[in-house]
Amino acid sequence: MATTPFFVLSPNTVLSIIGLLHGPDETVPTPAEDWHTASVDVVIPALNEESNIAICLASIARQTKRPKRIILVDDGSTDKTIEYANTFAEQNGMELIVIHRKEPIGKTPTLKRQSREFDSDVEFILDGDTVLESDNYIERVVEELYKGAGIASACGTILPLRDRDRHAMIDTAPLQQFLAAKPEASIYPKVGWMRHLQRGITNLYRDVLYFYLQKFVYHGQMVFFGSILNPVGCAVAYRRDLLKTMIFDHYEPLLGDDLTNSEDIFIGFALNDNGFRNIQLTDVYARSQEPEVSKVPHQLYLWSSSFLQSCYYFDELMRSPFKALKRYWHHRKEQEDMGADIATKRKILEQYRQPFGMDYTLKYGRPIGWVLLMSALEKIAFPAALTIMIILKMWEPLAITLLAESVVSVSILTIIAKGQRLEYFLKAILVTPLRYAVILFDLITMVRFAADLWIFRNRRWRK
Repeated sequence: MATTPFFVLSPNTVLSIIGLLHGPDETVPTPAEDWHTASVDVVIPALNEESNIAICLASIARQTKRPKRIILVDDGSTDKTIEYANTFAEQNGMELIVIHRKEPIGKTPTLKRQSREFDSDVEFILDGDTVLESDNYIERVVEELYKGAGIASACGTILPLRDRDRHAMIDTAPLQQFLAAKPEASIYPKVGWMRHLQRGITNLYRDVLYFYLQKFVYHGQMVFFGSILNPVGCAVAYRRDLLKTMIFDHYEPLLGDDLTNSEDIFIGFALNDNGFRNIQLTDVYARSQEPEVSKVPHQLYLWSSSFLQSCYYFDELMRSPFKALKRYWHHRKEQEDMGADIATKRKILEQYRQPFGMDYTLKYGRPIGWVLLMSALEKIAFPAALTIMIILKMWEPLAITLLAESVVSVSILTIIAKGQRLEYFLKAILVTPLRYAVILFDLITMVRFAADLWIFRNRRWRK
């Protein structure tokens, strides 16, 4: 969720409004594959998740679609993550495969290894600090993943994991049984009140941000282009064969495991670059633990820098809007050559159908490139504009800009939060100072990215 880190009336917001007015591709898909027969491996990357791993596994145990395997990849934990995971799995009859590393090596090698060593149709990534709130989460993302050969990844709506969500789970029989066996364990983070307060502030900010992004901005992109730039990596289903061949077999010889500072952003861009789509569902939910507010800058840096690094690697995708006319004439000529009745002869119908391959992107671009270009513009232009106004002491224009932008953005959020309008109106007002702090923080990210690229020549970008 790093590609649009704030919810102003940005070019992407305008793009989403146009998308919602335009409406979706009306094609009724006739999938060639039956999603019911798809096998799913759940891969859980984890590092020191002793307070989260039991509720993570409990949410998998409730799923309506049963995974073929559940693989816990412990990235060098020093706490009781593995012990607690094994206990919960044994108590609930779950066959858990545990891979333990002595030292952390990152999430990218985890995805790569499981995509190569196992044979499932779908590789479902669930971070160790994330729980599936919807019991049909895996079922729904796999169902949508199989609605078209051009869909490569699918995720649901992700929101912050709050204390009230943990509390709601603690009364369930599996967790009561687990806590009875491990009385020293807790499903709440073992931190003091100050750190607890800091996490609460992050939850408040991220709740507003995620709701706006996923329910409005990304939803508009889905309607307009049938895709978002990248899936949310903490609870996402990938077609395993595409992850193996298109991502790791292709990019490992070029980049090793250095797929930017956030692997899901790079993977999403690469899939779009090849003509595949990343889809997001709005009817199933997962919740992920957020960092304490003092650690947010580091996470923001990872996300924002990964976006800029991915723009660097997939610059042809970003230039797509400049090829829109060429793509239009090519598509029109193709239709004329094939004849008007070609669409009626197709047995397999798919929404947002487009040719595959990077060569096509290089020559004609992709419609989703509009989102990438607009995201890059706002990522650079907004903090730069605010900084310039501050340096030049343009206080009146700055005040008018902030006030107008706040009114517009809070109004949009309030309109889309049907049934929770007062709650999100008040939350949006409270987090406004944080929102602008995040915008200005992007300046630091841009400077570090530029220094990496042109001064230090450091491209070992890895999470």
